[in-house]
Amino acid sequence: MRSRYTAYVFRNVAYLQETWEASTRPKVIDFSREKIEWLRLEITEIKKGKVKDGKGLVAFKAYYCQDDEECIMNEISRFTKINGRWFYLDGIIKSMGKVELQTNQGKNAQCSCGSGKKFKRCCGA
Repeated sequence: MRSRYTAYVFRNVAYLQETWEASTRPKVIDFSREKIEWLRLEITEIKKGKVKDGKGLVAFKAYYCQDDEECIMNEISRFTKINGRWFYLDGIIKSMGKVELQTNQGKNAQCSCGSGKKFKRCCGA
């Protein structure tokens, strides 16, 4: 997951294609119109994906800047292992949009990014 995020940061189309499972791989990845600057990646959950597993699930938050505003994308990605190598299968974007500054709602308020966690344990950490 981290290597694919880095490939997005550097717009490395060849690596993204190479690590995408063939049945779901797009024919073209075009960054020419993209005006996004990726800022950071936060892995929030991993299920399976161990040495003996054939499948894995990674939930993450990817922070980015677009039109001078900090935004966040929450996604759950599925991976599959083929011949000992992991490939991205597909993903579900749970939410995407501008990062809202937390107002004075108390330290135990739910985080506005949509993670379901308390603000102090999520974006406020």
